[in-house]
Amino acid sequence: MRIGIIALLHESNTFSCQWTTLAQFQEDLYLEGEEIRSQLANSHHEIGGFFLGLEECNHNGDVVAVPLLAARATPSGMITAETMETLVASISRIVSNTPNLDGILVAPHGAAVSQSAADADGYWLSALRSLVGENLPIIGTLDAHANLSPTMVKACNALIAYRTNPHLDQRFRGIEAAKLMVKTVRGECFPTMAASYPPLVINIDRQCTNDPHLRHQYQFADIQLTQPGVLSNSILLGFPYADVVEMGAATVVVTDNDIQQAQQLADELAQRLWHYREDFDSQLMGIDAVMNLCKSDSSSRYCLLDMGDNVGGGSAGDGTTLAAALLERDLGPSFVCIYDPEAVTLCRSAGVGKQLRLEIGGKVDNCHGLPLRIKARVRSLPSGRFRESEPRHGGIVEFDQGATAVVETMDRTITIMLTSRRMVPFSLQQLKSCQVDPTCFRVLVAKGVNAPIAAYSDVCDKFLRVNTIGSTTADLRQLEFRNRRSPLFPFESI
Repeated sequence: MRIGIIALLHESNTFSCQWTTLAQFQEDLYLEGEEIRSQLANSHHEIGGFFLGLEECNHNGDVVAVPLLAARATPSGMITAETMETLVASISRIVSNTPNLDGILVAPHGAAVSQSAADADGYWLSALRSLVGENLPIIGTLDAHANLSPTMVKACNALIAYRTNPHLDQRFRGIEAAKLMVKTVRGECFPTMAASYPPLVINIDRQCTNDPHLRHQYQFADIQLTQPGVLSNSILLGFPYADVVEMGAATVVVTDNDIQQAQQLADELAQRLWHYREDFDSQLMGIDAVMNLCKSDSSSRYCLLDMGDNVGGGSAGDGTTLAAALLERDLGPSFVCIYDPEAVTLCRSAGVGKQLRLEIGGKVDNCHGLPLRIKARVRSLPSGRFRESEPRHGGIVEFDQGATAVVETMDRTITIMLTSRRMVPFSLQQLKSCQVDPTCFRVLVAKGVNAPIAAYSDVCDKFLRVNTIGSTTADLRQLEFRNRRSPLFPFESI
């Protein structure tokens, strides 16, 4: 039993001005063949789960994992048409040159958008289906932020989404998909999938699965899993920064050869989301309110979640609004990370211990605040490479934010980490590897919404989601949607 493995992951923000090219995939992750096994088999990612799940089913030496292609780029703007065609051509080439496959495990993100295909994941999955024919099983995982499309559903026998946000269960979902694949190839079950699409957006600040309003939805989904014949079910929270028809929540149920049961349960799960739709509208808190709250509670260590400059949602990463507020309000020792390769170059030219005037951030576009003008001392000049051993959002183990400079204001109240690559704040090793102790700060800014919580909960007492400006603003009414479904709650009252 030869089971292929393909991953193509990108979360595309159509409100970002930064195109995603092949170079960005190659910079982040682009592997073919056995390189995938050597680099990802032990990861917390679903690809690691694919390998482990197949191995656990390999009782008689009859299950072989065949890694084909794994590509991932840090969330940013749409994928260029040329890049998309190159990636699809690579998948076609590798699959065509790999004989005797009995099934293919796939890991699309579910919220990829390209110039040539608004439903980019549906596009490459359909191309794969056309290539291998209707009889070869294709089973995959999806990010919980997928904007599910009927095309994705049609192309696959089963799709299984992460059940946690922050995403800490990716490896487990990969194991689940792999074991379902083996049962399918052995003829022990016949996965049959149905989806439902409630006219609903779950706002990004309401997508933490640990919060009560979502926890009871997953508890209901877990009860469905106890019914005879149900193989899997999923809640897709959606990715609101992709202006596509499919944007919004969805549900999926996979049964053992019973399409009527699958559709009934998917609709039931979707109806429940709709019933509680008011729970999913945003609860916004502005910068002034957040600063006042931090000022009034001097005994707590706060993590301020910069929702408008959420790097994991494809934003610029060089937003300055919270850093500027911290400079103005002086809440005590504070930390912020800002993408600014120009400032990094200046700091590295000056050297450790030197003082210089810098204009930091606000350079990628005009959406994330003005450049921050400060006089600072260069504290260190790390390489920017670090490793995370614990399960964290995204399942990533190896990180590289490029050449880095850590600077501090002259009164040492604010420490700023400057990076030459945009970096998602998924790991405290980002700080520790640069000899920055996160426990030395009263306020830490993380450019995310839910993803940083898994790491920063080790050192922070309280988290505040801040309604900042930017291409990932939590106030969706500030974004100009042209392609979304209509009516769609909460944009329209249905």
